[in-house]
Amino acid sequence: MKKKLSGTLAIDLGNTNTVVAFQDQNDNNAILIELPNITSSPGIIPTAVWFEEPSKTLKIGISALKMRDNTNSELFFHSNFKRLIGNSIEKINKKNILNPTECGEKFLKFLWETIPQKYEIKRLVLTAPIDTYKGYREWLVNLCGGITVDEIALVDEPTAASLGINVPFGSKIMTLDFGGSTIDMNIVKIEGGEGKSGPIAELLKFKGNDVSSISKQKIRCAEIIGKTGSKIGGKDIDQWIVDYFIPDNEYAINSLRAEEIKCKLSSKEIKNETKYPIKFLIEGNKEEEYYLSKEIFEKIVTENNLLNHLNSLLKDLLNQARGKFCTVEDLNAIILVGGGSQIPLVKEWITKKISKIQIKSPPPIESIALGALAMTPGVKIKDILTKGLSIRLFNRREQKHFWHPIFCRGQTWPTENPFKLVLQASRNNQKIFEIVIGETKRERKYDVIFENGLPKLSEVQSEEEIIKWDKEPLKIELQNKTIPGEDNLTLFFDITKKADLLVRCFDIKDEFLGEYNLGNIF
Repeated sequence: MKKKLSGTLAIDLGNTNTVVAFQDQNDNNAILIELPNITSSPGIIPTAVWFEEPSKTLKIGISALKMRDNTNSELFFHSNFKRLIGNSIEKINKKNILNPTECGEKFLKFLWETIPQKYEIKRLVLTAPIDTYKGYREWLVNLCGGITVDEIALVDEPTAASLGINVPFGSKIMTLDFGGSTIDMNIVKIEGGEGKSGPIAELLKFKGNDVSSISKQKIRCAEIIGKTGSKIGGKDIDQWIVDYFIPDNEYAINSLRAEEIKCKLSSKEIKNETKYPIKFLIEGNKEEEYYLSKEIFEKIVTENNLLNHLNSLLKDLLNQARGKFCTVEDLNAIILVGGGSQIPLVKEWITKKISKIQIKSPPPIESIALGALAMTPGVKIKDILTKGLSIRLFNRREQKHFWHPIFCRGQTWPTENPFKLVLQASRNNQKIFEIVIGETKRERKYDVIFENGLPKLSEVQSEEEIIKWDKEPLKIELQNKTIPGEDNLTLFFDITKKADLLVRCFDIKDEFLGEYNLGNIF
């Protein structure tokens, strides 16, 4: 009997392709899962559904694609539905049996039930588009109620893409997503940086319970600075190739063959002048052989105005960004995702248009799913502090006590790095140091006053009120002589995954004085 692999499953539902990846809790490497009759290659699933009534026949992925030329396909075959979930603007194909949310639900549930049993899923992490995040999230919350797994987390796609290539938190990045059906360009600012907490996955389910409405983790998506796109994609390029040789094409299989040679001609190793054979079906179901080189391929793409179209999209995007005081020079990186972004002509175009910014090209299809796994490594699910924690210290000059913050409201826990604090004695030969902890009772309030009927903020704002913990203070005894103004004691504070506040104590000679549990933060 094979040993089960236990860990996290990531599903990145895309408009053209969906990616399913797994990471064992004891391994840093992700696995792209292969599903017979569903995946087109390991981990890659065409986002398509075939749902036939009244038999209730359901197929997804490759199996669904094989049915798209059958009778009544306009009713039973569904694709391009992901972009419509949570999106109230675009029109829905009313001929289909299923609406977009029903398609997504049947697709994900069927996929979940098909995951091989050797994978023991402790956590499921899903991705969501940034522009329709709220509506898409609501749909996922309802869907997750029927999925049996202890933990479900959600991340936004731009953040997942950036983490997949290790872009620093707080960065402004441009993403060019050239998929099978669409081209999307956006500029976003990733959470964190400049002393702010980094992005974390949002919990929808924890310990088997729905926490989507009560979790202290707030929605912390990347901030959209600019976004533009169009319904042109790789499938259109496939059709352009076919039309170049067979203007009156009637066979769907010709587009599939064009896609194969397009992928081959997108390889770095291909020479410009080398010609490659391709067989297309022509009238009477006869095959005829043609030859396509990289040079001719790029001619086809150019003559169909793809580069002009990309120029227009980029111009719109940068104009939007300038309206939010973001210029090209502010970008930290440009990320290329989607199969179409691998076309050499597209890479050359973006390199020439924005030459000074680093261009990163991760695995074009699976990068978002791999980034989603990176946001939920091992068993680390973090929450956010809803109150600050402080230690009471003595101001020798002013001869009074004050509160010094240890952890601030909004920081994540469990802590990865301890908070270090060095203490000095307040008097000669002080032997005992008392560790007194307090927490903020409420946030600082900004009082509103009215002058002549108009609301204004008052000049003096109320301060955060700190309440001393109702616990016996920890007393640390020192053996060395203490002199006011000299360092005497070093403290390291941590919050554990059980929400306990721990402190490790060292004297000035780095002698360990002990580790103590100061109490639970709740």
